[in-house]
Amino acid sequence: MPASQLGEVLARGAPSAGNDSRRYLTVRVKFALSLAVSLAWLALTTWVAVPWIEQLSSVTGRVLAFVAVGGIALVPGFMNAFLVASLLFDRRPARRRIYRYPGVTILIAAYNEEGSIADTLHSIECQRYPGPLEVFVIDDGSRDATAAIVEAAGYDWVRLLRQPRNMGKSAALNRGLDHARHDLVITLDADSYLYRDALRNLVERFMGDPPETRAVAGTMLVRNSRKNWVTKAQEWDYFHGISAIKRVQSLYQGTLVAQGAFSIYDRTTLREIGGWKNCVGEDIVLTWGFLIRGYRVGHAEDACCFTNVPENLRQFVRQRQRWARGMMEAFRQFPGILRTPRLSTLFVWWNVLFPWLDLAFTVFFIPGCVLALFGIFWIAGPLTLALLPMALLINWLMFRVGSRTFSANGLRVRRNVRGFLVYAFAYSLILQPACVAGYFSELFGLRKSWGTK
Repeated sequence: MPASQLGEVLARGAPSAGNDSRRYLTVRVKFALSLAVSLAWLALTTWVAVPWIEQLSSVTGRVLAFVAVGGIALVPGFMNAFLVASLLFDRRPARRRIYRYPGVTILIAAYNEEGSIADTLHSIECQRYPGPLEVFVIDDGSRDATAAIVEAAGYDWVRLLRQPRNMGKSAALNRGLDHARHDLVITLDADSYLYRDALRNLVERFMGDPPETRAVAGTMLVRNSRKNWVTKAQEWDYFHGISAIKRVQSLYQGTLVAQGAFSIYDRTTLREIGGWKNCVGEDIVLTWGFLIRGYRVGHAEDACCFTNVPENLRQFVRQRQRWARGMMEAFRQFPGILRTPRLSTLFVWWNVLFPWLDLAFTVFFIPGCVLALFGIFWIAGPLTLALLPMALLINWLMFRVGSRTFSANGLRVRRNVRGFLVYAFAYSLILQPACVAGYFSELFGLRKSWGTK
């Protein structure tokens, strides 16, 4: 029996308390209302920006002026307005307890992870998952003591698989998939730590979601956030931006990336699409393989997993270049996804626009800020202040939504003022040029490397 049908049989079910007194809005109505709000905001900001475009046109010409202002302010404002409206409309159904928990296979691809693999396995042991559990650690040709640590761990639910040489994460996961005995498969990074009840919450969300669901992404949080300013800023990115975007995408039934660091998949569907492809963005390519076949991909906001993020700028830039290349790989694999008739296709189209937005920010806005320091307000000037109300609103709303989820899970938002200041005022100065470099690397077919997560 497919796992989605099994969920219908095993899930108990009373609706969440309190929702019955509210007027119910369908997902399509929420989408339409959010789209109407964001289009109204786009119309307003376009009207406000007309003098800005005219002034810039006298310097750059009309086409470049539109490319610059549209990429810096108008399109990002539309996207932010849509996110704000969607978060306000989001009323996520409560998870349901399961009478008998299904068996789960966890796949951990590990390469030179001697410093973290023991903690990762310990976090699985602490979960006390109430159903059958098997874990495969696939040692991908490590040159350190990773394999020896796994063998010495002493957990009867762990099995070590050794690759003959370093063959890449996709090959390691596919080998683990070949050995998986259970209908539900979870991938977990070898340097991640599962928070309290993460496995249970992820499985319950998968089983309680609509029958066409074939994958659910967990929530990734930063484990090494106290290391330095680079990790402190990323803590806000994961807590604010990444989590909120996944929440909205899942509202419209199509989370675009079920990240390999911690997500759950239906085993039969994994095999149907051929498992993980050999590419740098294997998780986004896999997820789009689900979406283009009409399957739903969800998000479990309270299935929390802490992971180590890049600790220096070089690692961070390489990671975001890889993510940008992964998006382009997904388009190359599934160009037809832009024609898929579903609500989440809007977010796929957003991805088409990201190279324009990142390039406009890098080529126009950053130099414009430098010019503004000398009193030249062609690009960055008084009219850019129109962006501040929406930016403040979306940051406040993301914080409110995230804090509520943290509180429900016994977590507390750490005071990280320095990290937030870097995230708010300097993060994009690094992030978006890194993405641009990733796009060009993929376009020109430069050598691919895993780098870091």
